[in-house]
Amino acid sequence: MDRWLNRVAVVTGASSGIGAACCKDLVGKGMVVVGLARRENRLQELKAELPSDQAARFHFRTCDVSVEQQVIDTFAWIDKELGGTDVLINNAGIVRHTQIISEGNGADLRATLDTNVLGVSWCTREAFLSMERRQINDGHILIVNSVAGHQVPIMPQMSFNMYAPSKHAITALTEVLRQEFLNKGTKTKITSISPGVVDTEIIDKDKLSALGFPMLRSEDIADAITYCIQTPPNVQIHELTIRPVGEKF
Repeated sequence: MDRWLNRVAVVTGASSGIGAACCKDLVGKGMVVVGLARRENRLQELKAELPSDQAARFHFRTCDVSVEQQVIDTFAWIDKELGGTDVLINNAGIVRHTQIISEGNGADLRATLDTNVLGVSWCTREAFLSMERRQINDGHILIVNSVAGHQVPIMPQMSFNMYAPSKHAITALTEVLRQEFLNKGTKTKITSISPGVVDTEIIDKDKLSALGFPMLRSEDIADAITYCIQTPPNVQIHELTIRPVGEKF
C-alpha cells in the first residue's frame, strides 16, 4: 500500500455495509478517504468512530449518485479541496422489493437503474476526467457488482427484479470502460468485484437466514478491494468473484 499513502480514495455508498468497511480499511492503511452517501448522520458517526489520526484523513460529502449534478459538484469539490481522485470505489447500490410485472412500480425500476448503472457511470466519468486532467496514469476504478450480474440465481419466493439486469449492465460496463481506458492510452485500471450474499442493510437477512443461506461480511469485500489495488502495475484484476463457503446458487 506504500504507493497509495496520502492519495485520495472516493467511496460511494459509504454510510453502511461494504462502503463503510472500505472507508475504515483504506483510511487505516494511510489513504485520504472521501465517503459519499445520502445519510450525512451516518457519515458523521463513521468519522467519530475513527482514531484521531485516521479521522483527520477521512472526509465526507452528502451525495446521491443518481443525481448527475450532485456527482459533478462533489467531484469538483474533491479536486479543489483534496487535489483530485486517485481511486474510486463505486459501491452505492439499491434493491427494491418488487417484481417487474407488478403494477405501479415504475419509480422503483427507474431508481434501481439510476443508482446502480447511471450513478456508477457518472462517478466513473468524473473520477477519470480528474485523473486525466492531472495526468494520473496509475489510478484505479472499482465497481461492486454481484454474482447476480453474471447469472440470475433462483431463490424461493424472491425476485431479483431490476437489480439483476442492472448488475448485468455493470458487467458489460466494466468491459466497455476497460476498452475506453485502453483507447485513451492510460494505465488506469478497472475492476469488477462480484460478491455473493453479503450481510448488509439492503438484504432481508431474516429471510435468507431462515432459508439457510451463508453470508459474507462487508469486511471480506473490503479486504478484496484492498488486494486488487495493491497489484503490480502490469496486473489488472478485471473480475473477482467472491462467494461464502456453502453458497447454494
